[in-house]
Amino acid sequence: MSPGLRAAGGIVKKSGKKAAGGFTGIQFHKGKGQHILKNPMVVQSIVDKAGIKSTDTVLEIGPGTGNLTMRLLEKAKKVIAVEVDPRMVLELQRRVQETPYAASLQVIQGDVMKSELPYFDICVANIPYQISSPLVFKLLTMSSNFRAAIIMFQHEFAMRLVAQRDDKLYSRLAVNTQLLARVHHLLKVGRNNFRPPPQVDSSVVRIEPRRPPPPVNLREWDGLVRLCFLRKNKTLGAIFRQASVLALLEANAATIAALKTTGITQAAAQDANMFEAAGEADNAADIDAMDEDDEAGGTGTNPTQLRGKKHKFSQAFKDRVLAVLDSRGMTERRAAKLSQDDFLALLAAFNAADIHFSP
Repeated sequence: MSPGLRAAGGIVKKSGKKAAGGFTGIQFHKGKGQHILKNPMVVQSIVDKAGIKSTDTVLEIGPGTGNLTMRLLEKAKKVIAVEVDPRMVLELQRRVQETPYAASLQVIQGDVMKSELPYFDICVANIPYQISSPLVFKLLTMSSNFRAAIIMFQHEFAMRLVAQRDDKLYSRLAVNTQLLARVHHLLKVGRNNFRPPPQVDSSVVRIEPRRPPPPVNLREWDGLVRLCFLRKNKTLGAIFRQASVLALLEANAATIAALKTTGITQAAAQDANMFEAAGEADNAADIDAMDEDDEAGGTGTNPTQLRGKKHKFSQAFKDRVLAVLDSRGMTERRAAKLSQDDFLALLAAFNAADIHFSP
């Protein structure tokens, strides 16, 4: 696994003296993403690019022993630091005590993916890379009206987030993220800026949630996008002619029709405003191993789950699906060439024809 990177403080030398940063050190675990960001210019650049106001509450995820935390405290009204490692929590508390910033720091010990996050204006995060995608979608689907998140990712993952159509790295991850947020690449951070150096370079990305969020059923959206990126360089006509795709879509239609007859709406049957398992297939640690055409998280229709099974669908339903593609001029188009507006228009056309991507 490729570790996430922490802006952590100093380490203990064999002499027992305090290392740079003013702390008795602790042993950092590479496997847990604990690397020291040793370049103070990079730390300052992250703070500057975050655009922090003096009235802001900053949520910092993965503070380590506090190099970045101290710079954030100089700018913000309050910093809430979420750290899973109790040793790091202790070091951070020691570092800030008896400073003017002691009352401005709140430390939460726990796993950020399992924690209920408090109110914040800006998020700054240096995280284990294996939670990159789940964290992005946790932040983007929460109700808090935060202004932006500035997060350090593995460089390749960051490039997938910001990719545009026609880019080689354009994927479900990019489409899903950019539906919910504006994403900007801020800064590439070479591996030599860390001690010990990780195996990969990193990048800092700014994510600004769209306010208000788009009026889209996210499970329907992700189901469509998942299908389209099953083979992103194949035409949509070829994808939607697959027996497994047609069988699942017709099954979805039957399920929704049954719910309607019993007076249960689709919205009541599911939480339509969440990617239930965001990032399941696209954790950055698995980038090299994953299928390039099955990226990002979510719970959409996945025909690959039905391989080896007999697929049944009606000709009338197939004709209806293909008629939608023809009506939008999408039959010969490919997912890698579609914009956000193209996907939105296609989803609306399918739904208008009672074709759904989430049961």
